[in-house]
Amino acid sequence: MRERVRQAGIAGAAVAFVVLIVVLGWAVPPHPAVVSTDRLGPESGERIDDYLARARDSLSGADAGERWALVSFGGGVAVDRVPEQAAGLRISQVIYHVPLDRVYTPAITVPVPAGDAAALASLRAAAGAMDNALPAGERADRTAAVVAARLHAGCDCAVGMVVRGRLDRLRDLASHTGIRAVEALPPDAAAGAFAVTPLLPEQVDAATPEPDDGPVPAP
Repeated sequence: MRERVRQAGIAGAAVAFVVLIVVLGWAVPPHPAVVSTDRLGPESGERIDDYLARARDSLSGADAGERWALVSFGGGVAVDRVPEQAAGLRISQVIYHVPLDRVYTPAITVPVPAGDAAALASLRAAAGAMDNALPAGERADRTAAVVAARLHAGCDCAVGMVVRGRLDRLRDLASHTGIRAVEALPPDAAAGAFAVTPLLPEQVDAATPEPDDGPVPAP
């Protein structure tokens, strides 16, 4: 048990700094460092049915090369279930989203090294990153505090992940219960050179921003 805790602590430290970049970008979007046309996830305004069909089409083929793929869950998942959701595939990012009624909240993407311990530590890293989000106005700051509190409390808020695997294994994963979609990139897509836009469980008609006209709840 002590060794497992130590490994989780090391994994958490490895991802905590990187995830800060994602959350700080909520307030101050960075300029892209890499120019690439590769991306995963629905386009802005895209109909969800069209995206789901496009994701299925991306799994067609017979080559044996490994590909990067976005796995979207049908609902929020507890962090301790994330490794089993990957079905043995290498996880490179875990995506969290805390839904609040009629309040915009950011998706938090946590890059992780290999291993279950790193995936399990990603929730703590996401919560810590929200604790340290840059000031972005009174409403955004209160929203960040609520999101952080719910992540610290261990909410079922994992909504997707980026994995790497062969097409046959990705197709198998897409058939698993609780998996809403799996979208794969071409085999020549380079690590770190593609964008990811998560498909949120709340998005059922089109990939549009959630409304932001409701009261921010207490943490």
